[in-house]
Amino acid sequence: MLNFSPSPGRLPDGARVYAVGDVHGCAERLAAMHRMIAGDLASRPIAAATLVHLGDYVDRGPDSAGVVRLLAAGPPAPGLRVVSLMGNHEAMMLAALAGTEAGAVPHWLANGAAASLASWGASADDPPERWREAVPARDRALLAGLALHHAAGGYLFVHAGIRPGVPVARQSREDLLWMREPFLSHRGDLGAVVVHGHTPAREPQIRANRIGLDTGAVLGGPLTCAVLEADRVAFLFG
Repeated sequence: MLNFSPSPGRLPDGARVYAVGDVHGCAERLAAMHRMIAGDLASRPIAAATLVHLGDYVDRGPDSAGVVRLLAAGPPAPGLRVVSLMGNHEAMMLAALAGTEAGAVPHWLANGAAASLASWGASADDPPERWREAVPARDRALLAGLALHHAAGGYLFVHAGIRPGVPVARQSREDLLWMREPFLSHRGDLGAVVVHGHTPAREPQIRANRIGLDTGAVLGGPLTCAVLEADRVAFLFG
């Protein structure tokens, strides 16, 4: 039984969003979370349900390749729409594999690339050309095609955050993928309640203008999913 509490945002009647925080290679936990979501949807059907993954599928954890396979597999329940957002770790990985940006390779290596490469059967000691051979083109295409944001009702879903005072259409890609301050400490209206990951905390962060869902799954915390419907929110932990 989900324990709902008031949410700072609202969805239209008949709509529900499941928003999942940073996964970081924890494929088994994401698969378990997908089963929980499917179970909740089966026991509480609703007209329009959407699953939003908030990004950071790769790096640090044991099975980044497995997480990408789960994303490619499609909805974990019939009738469930899936929107997967890009995180800064996907952006780092794509830049390193493309080999066109100075400093992209050491930047990715410093942020957990070794675990990702191992899951695709490569090594951080291999030349980058070998990395590009190891990661299938279909996986790279999936990551390159991820959305940067998603809006539903009174919510805006992004990986990291937004720059206060800047319309969504004018937010930079870097801000959406990397933002911490001044977003996290901002107490004013953001134009929508921003649901995000990127900045880990021990438990979900609910503020008047944002909901943070990175609870450090790869650091020993849970994988967290916010269940948003009407003007309330509950959480699934896996």
